[in-house]
Amino acid sequence: MKMNFAPVLDPEHLLETRVNLLGLDRGRLEAWFVAIGEQPFRARQVMKWVHDRGVTDFAAMTDLSKALRSRLCEQACLKMPEVLTTQVSRDGTSKWLMGLDDGNRIETVFIPEETRGTLCVSSQVGCALNCAFCATARQGFSRNLSTAEIIAQVWQARQALGADKITNVVLMGMGEPLLNFEAVLPALELMMDDLAYGLAKRRVTVSTAGLVPAIDRLGQSSAASLAVSLHATTDKLRDELVPINRKYPLARLLDACHRFIHNERQRGRKITWEYVMIDGVNDSVADAKRLVKLLSNIPSKINLIPFNRFAGIDFQRSSQAAIDRFQAILQEAGYLTTVRRTRGDDIDAACGQLVGRVKAKSLPRKRIIETMASEEG
Repeated sequence: MKMNFAPVLDPEHLLETRVNLLGLDRGRLEAWFVAIGEQPFRARQVMKWVHDRGVTDFAAMTDLSKALRSRLCEQACLKMPEVLTTQVSRDGTSKWLMGLDDGNRIETVFIPEETRGTLCVSSQVGCALNCAFCATARQGFSRNLSTAEIIAQVWQARQALGADKITNVVLMGMGEPLLNFEAVLPALELMMDDLAYGLAKRRVTVSTAGLVPAIDRLGQSSAASLAVSLHATTDKLRDELVPINRKYPLARLLDACHRFIHNERQRGRKITWEYVMIDGVNDSVADAKRLVKLLSNIPSKINLIPFNRFAGIDFQRSSQAAIDRFQAILQEAGYLTTVRRTRGDDIDAACGQLVGRVKAKSLPRKRIIETMASEEG
């Protein structure tokens, strides 16, 4: 007699079929509970357990009924990247290397200061934009991170550091956040939600190299702050340093930033301009004076970033005298201008040094930008 046996199900496969609640913001989590026949207020309870209290075991969520806890174990999961290594710099900066299911790896950095602690979060595996001074760009591009993989970086850092250490989150790690808009937006909502991480809106910042349509979308969809990687004051030089400028040149970028800052959600805010200081390339008196004129109609603060070297690059950091001169010109024109102190360079955690590991590169850069960037109209 022929006997039929039920297939043995791989636990990993079972996990993949469950909904990862880690990546659902409040609205999406409420909708999921309604879809399974539960009341939407269950989302509030689960969010508090997961994000505020750091609990990922459904069985430990004691204000849920045993029946619901059992159902969550069957239909949902709370899955996040694994922390593979932790490095601590001599200046107190921490860097975590996190492993993803597909073999890719990303890096997350925490920078402690006297009055705040800033977490720098990645949004993609690698980057497609190929900025000339960035180590991440040399790795190529594999894929976008999911919302769960983005917010997990905040969750993991909070568990390692304590709930009160992280006061600011910047999406300035690996990748271009606005090329991963659909996953980034709910992650921003979770960061600012009082039931999750409760960060002030002005303390959550999205950095972009200048994707104009996505800047408009961000202004319409989120109260998060905006930082723009500028790095040049002419289209000719910016085309070389930040190649996305060839698609969205300075005039269009500045118009988009003007619209963004006058959005009702951004009232009273300023745009942060990031400007890496490269010796003999973009650090002249003429560059500083052009920058003053470029930003004349946009409420701004300017962050000058001494270039951080990495293998295979010929650029050199501007001299301290050149940086001081550049800063003085901007300050005399009335701009709040700071020089970013290089942090974590001994563990390759400084600005532009994050590399992680890009296991499988995706489409050519040009096609990635064409297919992922939102188009006008």
